Amino acid sequence: MEKVKIYINSFVKTSKKYIKKISKEVVKYIRTNVIVSMFILTNLINAIILRGLTVANYFAIKPVLADLSILLIVSAFSYFIKPKHQFKYLFTWSIIFTATCIINTIYYSNYISFASFSLLKTLTELGGYTDAVTTLLEFKFFIFLWQPFALMFVHHQLKRKKYYDKVIDIENGKKRFLNTLVVALITAGFFISQLNSVDLSRLNKQWNRASIVMEFGIYTYQINDAITCVKTKVNTMFGYDESAKTFREYYLEKQALEEKNKYTNLFEGKNVIVIHGESLQGFTMNLKFNDQELTPNINKMAKEGIYFSNFYSQESVGNSSDSEFTLATSLMPSSSGTVFMNYFDREYVTLQKLLKEQGYYTFSMHGNNGSSWNRNVMHKSLGFDKFYSSEDYKIDEVLGLGLSDKSFFKQSVEKIKKISEKHDKFYGTLIMLTNHTPFDALEGKESYNTNIDIDCNEAKKIQEEQAINTDDDSKDKKEVNIVENEDGTCSIKYLEGTKMGNYLKTVNYADSAIGELFDELEEANLLDDTVIVLYGDHDAKLKQSEFEKLYYSDYIENVSIDKDKIMTEVNDYNYELNRKVPFIIWSKDIIDTKYSKEIDTVMGMIDIMPTLGNMLNVHNKYALGHDMFSLDNNVVVFPDGNWLTNKLYYNSSKEEYLQLTDDAVSMDDIKNYCNYAEEIINVSNGIITYDLIKRVNETDKILENK
Repeated sequence: MEKVKIYINSFVKTSKKYIKKISKEVVKYIRTNVIVSMFILTNLINAIILRGLTVANYFAIKPVLADLSILLIVSAFSYFIKPKHQFKYLFTWSIIFTATCIINTIYYSNYISFASFSLLKTLTELGGYTDAVTTLLEFKFFIFLWQPFALMFVHHQLKRKKYYDKVIDIENGKKRFLNTLVVALITAGFFISQLNSVDLSRLNKQWNRASIVMEFGIYTYQINDAITCVKTKVNTMFGYDESAKTFREYYLEKQALEEKNKYTNLFEGKNVIVIHGESLQGFTMNLKFNDQELTPNINKMAKEGIYFSNFYSQESVGNSSDSEFTLATSLMPSSSGTVFMNYFDREYVTLQKLLKEQGYYTFSMHGNNGSSWNRNVMHKSLGFDKFYSSEDYKIDEVLGLGLSDKSFFKQSVEKIKKISEKHDKFYGTLIMLTNHTPFDALEGKESYNTNIDIDCNEAKKIQEEQAINTDDDSKDKKEVNIVENEDGTCSIKYLEGTKMGNYLKTVNYADSAIGELFDELEEANLLDDTVIVLYGDHDAKLKQSEFEKLYYSDYIENVSIDKDKIMTEVNDYNYELNRKVPFIIWSKDIIDTKYSKEIDTVMGMIDIMPTLGNMLNVHNKYALGHDMFSLDNNVVVFPDGNWLTNKLYYNSSKEEYLQLTDDAVSMDDIKNYCNYAEEIINVSNGIITYDLIKRVNETDKILENK
């Protein structure tokens, strides 16, 4: 026992000695390397702030160690520069790191992901959406700018005190470089020792960006992203063996065709008009203000047709273009860049191409520039015979970003009429525009009223109560704004002037435009023998605070809304679940028949092609989705690896789930779904990146001929 005490005392004494020595060296390092130390500390603080504003893990140790390692390595190379010139080197890196934090915070705030070098090609898209981009900016995004200013201030103070002249004699560049590099490697080694195989797999694949930043920090993420982008380009040119092997094995197991059902070949040979509903989100279909439906025409379509009420768009950073691609091919969006901008020259099997083989004429129409999202090139690659853009339209009414939906539809019907006279069968897509962020198209114009009508006597009572309680400074106090209308009636200012209110106004306009489209198609005799398909391309990207304005007013009871669909609280999980969009298949032939129904099984954009294909008698053997009429259960996989079934929603970055029913949850099922999500993302990425459909088929033909 005595020996144990001696050993313990010896250990404690030695430890104190080394800690004292290390502390002394650290103090000496900071004292003789003030500008370098300031650079490391301030950029590390910015990285912590970024995580707090995005993935909300301020003090997780792993990303701090990872970011610190990167900053130490960058700082080490400053010792090859004389102390009085180090500032220029470090300030340049400060600008880079600060810009990284600002860009990624803005990006995450609007896309729940992080920016990538693979998206540089999409910068050309910002020219036409300047107003939309500027409205997304908030003060918090620029909090990171304190760092370069702090570094400048410290540098100025050091110069004033002639600090650099004092330390120049004791600076040993090579020694300091090696010492700093060793500390960086030790820090990195300690960080790496805490990683597991899942963390490394995510870093390698890069498609779950949020989880990478949570575990590896923002600086490691951005460097890895740059390497991944270069690696992708190199792999595209020089190799695809592993992806080709995965591709063959996946489709060898998936050879069986979907089962036939009562919807099989139901619409074979019929014309198809697809309405691409810009930013149409599903929750809008349940709203009434002052007994006025927000979306009466879409609601009518849903009631008369086949309505998929749990439909999700599965888009990634390509937004509308991702949805167009996924619908056409039944593939996932690319995990690196966007297909429309980065992989437009690949060979894809599409719904348009398969219908062309059956004698269909295919076309797409959009009242915007043809270069937007590279559509004038990509639509041809998808199999459209003709793409009508703004050059083919008379821009006689501008709302928001371009030609109004009502004018666009009216002119499009005239074009479709001519197409129908030349071709027996056609498939066309009409891409809407007015309901595009920033949702200010109807400002200053008469539009849907998001105030709530109220009896003027009741309004007077509310005003009197507010006057009595003027001294109440409670944080929970909610001031009610009473509006006296020109006709003598009174209203409560509910959502007027808010982002949510403006969005609902443009949704109502879009719905009205769809109603007019139906009338014009009917008048032109184009609704007979025609199937109308409506889908929302993605959610509105509204912030959680906007849903709080909608659902948590004291006067929500005055709004006609399906109370079962109100989020009990706006958190990350139900916010994600609320991002569903409409998907409706409508035809005169199915109104009031056994085919008209609501389907509440979860469904994703990749399932549209197999579902429509079953009804039109075309089959894509490379489809990753399923015919929804042959399924009782389905899983929707999102590009970040999250997935959803009717029973639960799984967040892959947090490795946790939200149970949606009382049914028992099997951990084996969760593991299988996670493996399935990873599999189809990898298969889809392989097809897109390596042009596998074309290259594997060419290889197989060569082998067959030998």
